Amino acid sequence: MTSDGSQVLYDRTYVRYARGMQAPSGFRWRLAGTDGQASLFGDEEELGRDLPGVDYLHVRARSVISRVPAASRMPFRYTINAYRGCAHACVYCFARPTHEHLGLGAGEDFERRIVVKVNAVERVRAELASPRWAREPIAMGTNTDPYQPAEGRYRLTRGVIEALLERDNPFSILTKSTMIVRDLDLLEGGARRGLVRASMSIGTLDPEVARTTEPGAPPPARRLAALARLAEAGIPTGVLVAPILPGLSDSPDQIDAVVKACLQAGAGSVTGLVLHLRPGVREVFMPWLEGHSPALARRYASMYASRSGYLPAPASQQVGDRVRRAVAAHRQGLPLPV
Repeated sequence: MTSDGSQVLYDRTYVRYARGMQAPSGFRWRLAGTDGQASLFGDEEELGRDLPGVDYLHVRARSVISRVPAASRMPFRYTINAYRGCAHACVYCFARPTHEHLGLGAGEDFERRIVVKVNAVERVRAELASPRWAREPIAMGTNTDPYQPAEGRYRLTRGVIEALLERDNPFSILTKSTMIVRDLDLLEGGARRGLVRASMSIGTLDPEVARTTEPGAPPPARRLAALARLAEAGIPTGVLVAPILPGLSDSPDQIDAVVKACLQAGAGSVTGLVLHLRPGVREVFMPWLEGHSPALARRYASMYASRSGYLPAPASQQVGDRVRRAVAAHRQGLPLPV
C-alpha cells in the first residue's frame, strides 16, 4: 500500500525509451507526437520530449482513486495520481518523501525515476462504474503533477479526464504545466457541464528564482499564458502562489507582481502559501539552499527551527496578508496599500 492509498504491483523493470522507439506491444496509449494538438503551444518543450537520464517504472495499480485520510485538512476526499515522482524537479516539492515509500529516494530518484501506472485509465473506469461510487469530486495534482513531461508520452491524464467526463464526475486539476492546454477540448466541454476546475501553480514571476527552484517546469510567463487560455475557454481557474520562499520570492513587490499578473490573466481566485519544510523535504531543500546562498541557508535554519517544518505563525501571517492585500487592491483597481 502506497502513501496515497493505492496498491501497486511492480513489473520490476525500469524502461528507458529513446526518441523514436515504439511503445511495448499491447501498450494502449499513444506516444507523444501523434497528437495534432501538440502544436497548441508551438515548440512547447514538454510535449513528447525525451528527458536524458529519466527512467519510467511501469506498474499496474490495483486501485487508482485514493481516499484521503479522514484526519487530513485537505478540501477534498479523493485523489488520482497516475504518476509518482516528477521531472519538474522542484527543490521544495512537498511530495518528495512519498518516493521513499516505494523504496526510492526523495532526491534524484524523485526527479529521475518516474512511476507510471500504465493501467490508470482502465482502473479509473472500473472504479467509477462501481455501484458503491457516489460521484464524489476528485482532485488531480495533489501528489505529483498530472501534466509533467511523462504525460506527453503516456497520455494517462487525458484518458482519466475522458473517463471522468463519461461518468459526469466532477474533478479539479492543479498543475505547473502548460501542457494542460492540450486538453482544452475536454476541459471546455466539462466546464460547460459544471464538472471542471483548473488551478495553476505560479509561485513567482522572477525568472531566476523559478529557474533555480523548479528547473524542469515551464517558465512562469508561459504558465500565465496557459492560464489565460483556460480562462478564455470558460474554465473556472485559480492560482496557487506557492510556495512563497522567504528571502527569495516573498517581497511585497514580488508578491504584488505575481498576484496582479494572475488576476489579469483571468484567475478567479489567488491563494498564497508559504514554504513548508516537512521532514524529507528539508533534507533536499537545505543542501540546495546552502549551495545557492549560505547566508540565506543560515536564516532558514533559524526560521524553520521547529520540527514541524512550518514558518512561525507571525511570519507566515505577514506573507499571507501581503497576498490578500494585493488581491483586494488589484480586484478593485486600486494602488497597493503601503
